Amino acid sequence: MSAPTQHEQGHEHDDPAEEFINQNDVLAEVGDDAEGDHPMDEDEDAAEGTADQELDQDDIVWEDNSIQQFTSHNQKSVFAVSTHPTQALAVSGGEDDMGYIWDLYTGEIIARLGGHEDSVAAVGFSADGEMVATGGMDGRVRLWRRVAKSNGWKNWEFLTDVQGPDEVVWLRWHPSGSVLAAGSTDSTVWVWNFPSGTPLLVLSAHDAPLTSGIWTPNGKRLLTASQSGTLVLTDPRTPTPEFKLSPTDARFGFEGGITSIGVNPAGTLAVVGGADGQVRVVHLGKGEVVGALEAHGEGESVEAIAFYGDFVLTGGTDGKIHISDLTTLRLRSSLLGHSDAITSLNVHGDGLLTSSSADKTSRTWDIRRGEELRVHKGHAGPVLGASVGTRGKEEVVVSAGDEGVCLVFATQ
Repeated sequence: MSAPTQHEQGHEHDDPAEEFINQNDVLAEVGDDAEGDHPMDEDEDAAEGTADQELDQDDIVWEDNSIQQFTSHNQKSVFAVSTHPTQALAVSGGEDDMGYIWDLYTGEIIARLGGHEDSVAAVGFSADGEMVATGGMDGRVRLWRRVAKSNGWKNWEFLTDVQGPDEVVWLRWHPSGSVLAAGSTDSTVWVWNFPSGTPLLVLSAHDAPLTSGIWTPNGKRLLTASQSGTLVLTDPRTPTPEFKLSPTDARFGFEGGITSIGVNPAGTLAVVGGADGQVRVVHLGKGEVVGALEAHGEGESVEAIAFYGDFVLTGGTDGKIHISDLTTLRLRSSLLGHSDAITSLNVHGDGLLTSSSADKTSRTWDIRRGEELRVHKGHAGPVLGASVGTRGKEEVVVSAGDEGVCLVFATQ
């Protein structure tokens, strides 16, 4: 069974972007060689066919520039991956109904996170890295914690299993505490306090499956979105939403619902992307739409959102990454390189962006120059998501593949 798509905001970076390439410098046309064109006869056609067969069978070299791999998901799709905040660890979950904590240096399993009866659709470490959560299409959210003072970060123990939602679509740990939020296909949002597993909130303000959820940077509010196009801001200490925007607001409506959301580093603005490629900016203090950004084209949904200072980056199923200025609401540039849908965006390091795509690659870019620095290859199928972590002083990107493999790449 396929897992629900998770649309999450990438890592944020507070440094301002100063320099962008001109969009015209990115686009290039490759024309036909008129002098070399001529009709092929049957012998040439047959020879070309034979050459193509030989190329297919003998001459294709699979490119893989990864520095480590994790293959324990038994060739089942890996739907989610997340890196530890301080250690060289990753957690992944997939179609094999399993989650794993594994070592980014060796690719070895550190802990098996079982107990689910359906695909693991969401995973994540707590802010302090002491706990890890898995969310399944069976409606279960399961928690493990590190066994303190026992062989460093090598030993983990099962903590608790909480139920309540239907199929879990996404999980979001509080940015500084041990509170976990989950969005479900049954239109509810659940918030628990751990390690006790006590429910703090069950939000029923949506009327359709959840697609996205994110905490504001200070952790005081939770922003959630659904397939019906509703956007809700909630204080978890009270069940009454602070505001709710819906398709009845002509300035806010998305045809096909909301597919991704993000909150700027200052916590003042939300950027909302839709299934129709539209992008809206919402003032969180007022609960009002304040503008629209460059769209991703008719029929092209917005799949990922990330921030770099006053700039917002949006990635769509058109394979484009738009960089827009939130102070002017104008498009500054577009990063062109992917040939299929963008699946995740992560801003990291000194003005770097790593994007993943259904075109089987991830790419690392210099945001300020609009320059592609690296193409990360090795997957045999679409890259369903990625996360940026560390191996000592080395920054790495960890990607999750539809073919059942996680790969680790150097970002520089």
